[in-house]
Formats: sequence, C-alpha cells, structure tokens
Amino acid sequence: MKILIQLGLLFGVCILGDLISSVLPFAFPGSVVSMLLMLFLLLSRWMKESAIEESANFFLKNMTFFFIPFGVGILRYAALIRSVWWQLLVVNLVSLLVCFAASSWTVVLVTRMQALWRRRRNA
Repeated sequence: MKILIQLGLLFGVCILGDLISSVLPFAFPGSVVSMLLMLFLLLSRWMKESAIEESANFFLKNMTFFFIPFGVGILRYAALIRSVWWQLLVVNLVSLLVCFAASSWTVVLVTRMQALWRRRRNA
C-alpha cells in the first residue's frame, strides 16, 4: 500500500505539471514543469524524501526500461536514418563541441565569480 501511495504522489505531481504546462501562454514541457514542481516541494519541505523514496529508487534502478520505446521508434525509421546519417553525425559533433565549450566557460566563469566573492568577503 505504501508503494501505491508513493506512486500516486509521483504521478499526481506529473499530472499537475502537465496541467500547469497546458495553461502556460508558451510551449513548455510538462515533464520539466513536473520536475521543477517536485524540486520546489522537496526544497520547501512540503514533501519529505521518504514520501517517495522507494518508488523513486525503483524507477532509477530500472530507468533503462523507459528507453526501450524510443529505441524501437528509432529502429522504425532506420531507412531514413541511413539516408541522412552524415547530417546527424555533423549535428551531433557540432552540438557536442558547443556543449563542451559552454560547460567549460561556465565552470571558468563560476570559478572566477567564487574567487571574487571570497576576495570581497576577506577584504
């Protein structure tokens, strides 16, 4: 019964996130809204970690099962992918480099900001 209650809480937050997403005046994924809502609930301590711990651990341990439908979907379009594989490769390589650069610059910027804040505090 405890696991059903935990699943109900998780799915309730997901449904609420989808509802919030549907009334927003711009397109925003309901799953992201749900994750932000869950983060808010946990940080504000309106929901305890123990209230969803067992179900969340189950989902995390079995996360690979959630990727099976996407893998099957990719296989359905194998012929299309074969015809544009080089374009997908270029897009993936460019996005990899852009993400790498953005991450690197973010780390450098945050490190510099932290050093500046430490100097200001110690001054």
